[in-house]
Amino acid sequence: MPILNKTRSHSVVPGRSLTALRVAITAFFALDGFIFAGWVVRIPDIKHQTHASAGALGLALLGVSAGAVLTMTLTGRLCRRYGSHPVTVVCMAVLALSVALPPLTHSAPALGAVLLLFGAAYGGVNVAFNSAAVDLVAALRRPIMPSFHAAFSLGGMVGAGLGGLVAGALSPTRHLLGLTVTGLLVTAVAGRTLVRYDSPAPPERTPSRAAGTDGGAAGRRAGRGLVVVFGLVALCTAYGEGAMADWGALHLQQDLAASAGTAAAGYACFALAMTVGRLTGSALLARLGRARTVIAGGTVAAAGMLLGSLAPSPWAALTGFAVTGLGLANLFPIAVERAGALAGPSGVAVASTLGYGGMLLGPPAIGFMADWFSLPTALTSVAALAAVAAAIGASTRRVLDR
Repeated sequence: MPILNKTRSHSVVPGRSLTALRVAITAFFALDGFIFAGWVVRIPDIKHQTHASAGALGLALLGVSAGAVLTMTLTGRLCRRYGSHPVTVVCMAVLALSVALPPLTHSAPALGAVLLLFGAAYGGVNVAFNSAAVDLVAALRRPIMPSFHAAFSLGGMVGAGLGGLVAGALSPTRHLLGLTVTGLLVTAVAGRTLVRYDSPAPPERTPSRAAGTDGGAAGRRAGRGLVVVFGLVALCTAYGEGAMADWGALHLQQDLAASAGTAAAGYACFALAMTVGRLTGSALLARLGRARTVIAGGTVAAAGMLLGSLAPSPWAALTGFAVTGLGLANLFPIAVERAGALAGPSGVAVASTLGYGGMLLGPPAIGFMADWFSLPTALTSVAALAAVAAAIGASTRRVLDR
């Protein structure tokens, strides 16, 4: 099996071409996190500019989610038809251009409209570069998927930190325009490599073999079922990420009487631990394999979140948040990689859509449960879903490690 289907210009040593593809795809993951985090830190300024109420802003922000969910399945089809590399480049260029639009709006409806475009590009590029990463992982035969998601996390941390530093000196218009320029430059440089080479030829994707059936319609149904199952693992992980981002600080401040600074450190501890977990994820996968990594990760995350939600002191809760981040770190990359290995870009689209749905579901679900019971009790749902992910890992051990 050739490592590359073809090249669009002069040929190079296959090993070097795969290395170049890895660098380029990593750059796109990092850029995605950088742009999204840069936008997020300017949301308060955009709210003030548009004179939007909290409710109106919430509806406008749904444009990001709606755009992403609507385009993820479509992007899977585009990747099958045109290839994941050109789709990645186009979607990232649209994302970079659209991030400059929110400061140009002066009403919540207008903001929602431009965020619909931003969300569509964000969802599209996530499916496209995850599909490209899945094919590269298969060609290299090395468990490097977590390293791409670590790049996304690092890009997000840099984007948020830089955004905080320039917020007092630059207007939202200039800051987000700077993100556009940076995004287009990185896309032009890294995109040359993606456009130059096709995706590495993927291994034969036979859902019937993965499901242990004899093939035919039953095998295809089993394969689709497994893709959905791995999508549920992504959902369980993203549910925890969304819950921690929106409710962790409030829990520390409201329930544990933490200071504002300590409360703000809650999500930082979680995000930093998740980044460390992903940076070490490739080595962990090589040592334990996918199944044991999912089982151990889900179990550790469940224990960490029980500590974080039920601990009597802020510092114990912060420890629990960090443990939760370590546990959840590699579950999403593994789920997306396995779904992609089974069904190509369509599998990535299904897993990404379910994962994104989990991130949307988490914050409001926690809010409703907090009203019914209490916030600490509601946060234990993160632990419950982490345990579900561990159980899925145990029940699909053979497919995960194939």
